Amino acid sequence: MNGNVLPYVAFTALVLVILAIDLGVINRKAHVVKVREAGLFAGLTVVLAGAFAGAMWLGYLPVEGVGGQKDALEFLTGYLIELALSVDNIFVFVLIFAYFKVPPQYQHRVLFWGVLGALIMRGIMIAAGALLIERFHWIIYVFGAFLVYTGIKMATQDEMDIEPESNPALRLIRRFFPVTSQYREKHFFVKENIGGKLRTAATPLFVVLVMVETTDLIFAVDSIPAIFAVTRDPFLVYTSNVFAILCLRSLYFLLAGVIDKFHYLKLGLSAVLVFIGAKMLASGYYHVPVAISLGVVAGVLIGSVVLSLMFPKALQEHDEVTHDPLNPGDDPAGPILPTDRAAREEVGKRA
Repeated sequence: MNGNVLPYVAFTALVLVILAIDLGVINRKAHVVKVREAGLFAGLTVVLAGAFAGAMWLGYLPVEGVGGQKDALEFLTGYLIELALSVDNIFVFVLIFAYFKVPPQYQHRVLFWGVLGALIMRGIMIAAGALLIERFHWIIYVFGAFLVYTGIKMATQDEMDIEPESNPALRLIRRFFPVTSQYREKHFFVKENIGGKLRTAATPLFVVLVMVETTDLIFAVDSIPAIFAVTRDPFLVYTSNVFAILCLRSLYFLLAGVIDKFHYLKLGLSAVLVFIGAKMLASGYYHVPVAISLGVVAGVLIGSVVLSLMFPKALQEHDEVTHDPLNPGDDPAGPILPTDRAAREEVGKRA
């Protein structure tokens, strides 16, 4: 982009306007997001991404150096890869919300602020990745080897567990702020009388937000190098990431209850990562056309979804994500964040 930051600023401003309308108008009051509402917003983000790609295809996008069929296909491929990899985020979000028993009416608020944090973190990571590739071209082979390794590991490892006590961000929060044992409606911080002094305390909702942000950061380490395998243009990498993140919140409310049905999707994602990593490793010798990349990625993902539906597996029962902990009488486990280790381990076993 030759150092021109105006396209990034304009695009980010547009996204912030969309988010402001979402939180300030549509979701001004905390409520449970219904499937229809989530579907409409997810559809809107997909339409916006399609319109963005269409304007790019026809050369109508007012961004210097970006336009044409090649850039549009690269954007769509990156968008599809990021959207597919977001499915793993959704599964982990389900586990996090279940572990902390987040009330359903506040889950949207956590994911909303999670998107804002993701915009900042991913913007920094994309800028760093673009700079590394420009200065040290050999880093592309490191990214490729990392993606191949990640894809193989994803296909062979067991399902992950949520261990909040091992999260360094959570330990850092507790070092600076006391944490309330119960939710305080939609608030991340509240004033509490602790030891006779009025102090600022973090609520479990803020703890959940930190868990969501750190999870997204971990997944970004995989997804951002994967898109750099498709395009080296940081603007295309950034915009495809942002459009996928915008859709992620709505996808959570659409898929949280059925995510376990797509058990072959994990293998499909691992195959996509291995393919993209191999493409990076071979980039110095052979360039895979972007149309072929798009066809392979789409075909593998669609095939894994179809196979999951054709050959369902028996699901293990687990606690519902929508349990409401604000009624202490309904929860024999007691507080959301117990202060003693034994109680916290018991909550972890129940989750």
